[in-house]
Amino acid sequence: MKRVTINDVAQAAHVSKTTVSHYLNGRYTAMGEDTKKRISRAVRDLNYQPNVVAKSLKDKKTMTIGIIVANILHSFSTQIIRAIEDYARRVNYHVIVCNADNDPHKEEDYIRMLRAKQIDGIVVIPTEGNAGLFTGLAADGYPTVFVDRIIEGAPVPSFMLDNETAVRVAFSHLTGKGHSAIGFVSQPLCGITPRHERMDEYRRLCGKNDMGTFEIVGKLDVMEDCISRLTSEGKLPGALIVSNDLALFEVLKALKHLGLIIPDDVSIITIDDIGFAEFFNPAITVVAQPAFSIGTEAAWSLFDIINGEERPVKTHRFTPELIIRESVKDYANE
Repeated sequence: MKRVTINDVAQAAHVSKTTVSHYLNGRYTAMGEDTKKRISRAVRDLNYQPNVVAKSLKDKKTMTIGIIVANILHSFSTQIIRAIEDYARRVNYHVIVCNADNDPHKEEDYIRMLRAKQIDGIVVIPTEGNAGLFTGLAADGYPTVFVDRIIEGAPVPSFMLDNETAVRVAFSHLTGKGHSAIGFVSQPLCGITPRHERMDEYRRLCGKNDMGTFEIVGKLDVMEDCISRLTSEGKLPGALIVSNDLALFEVLKALKHLGLIIPDDVSIITIDDIGFAEFFNPAITVVAQPAFSIGTEAAWSLFDIINGEERPVKTHRFTPELIIRESVKDYANE
């Protein structure tokens, strides 16, 4: 059977070979929808399979990228991975996924391993301990993109939530419902960008509104004990902003063990819309971040860099969305 070529696809789609090549490599932002549909249909109907080996030799690329996440247990991380993998597949790239377990040494090992394999670039949700390594990658011109975090001194583009707006939205929702004692639950800040930005904005808002701060900060394995102690001392505030999904698990466990009812005893709002939040009883009000869009834009940027296009080194912020459910008590309308 004759091998289907890119010329066959071009003829079937009534476009040039160059246009097909741009489509297959994901460079189609200026391409019309009708053109993209014709090429997609031709690829499918002809069962076209790009010659990856030949392309790799010609372009001196391995057609593989790496994704290194700080903690794969985060629902945010899995959504980011899925978005990048989907984008990579569209441009005929393979993906290697690595989980650093919040360990800078493990992260460094993965980076060296991926570079040794000569993969074409990496997307990283970085730990806080490898600023020098990332600065070196940038100096070498190695295609690198950050998600969710910024490493001071490393000139690498980053794609992340507008964390200040996320906390502001949560805080405003609670005060609008009549809450005047609002706590903030977080894992240790440890130089991790979203944790710092969210805590800083919480503190700023408390000061602006003449409220005292209630900061519940601790590792996940002691968070339940922290909440239990505050409850026994009568110091647990009536509303909690929870900084991420993993902290939310611990908060919910603690409240269950203490016999506290949401939202009658304590109101909850969390940053990150995790799968079970909608189905929990009561359903949890969340400030959702557009993880899939963040991952897709990060992948797009990485492939532009891989293909030699100039991309500005800046932080790209994404707007959060408040999803109101049932976990916040309304004192304002009682």
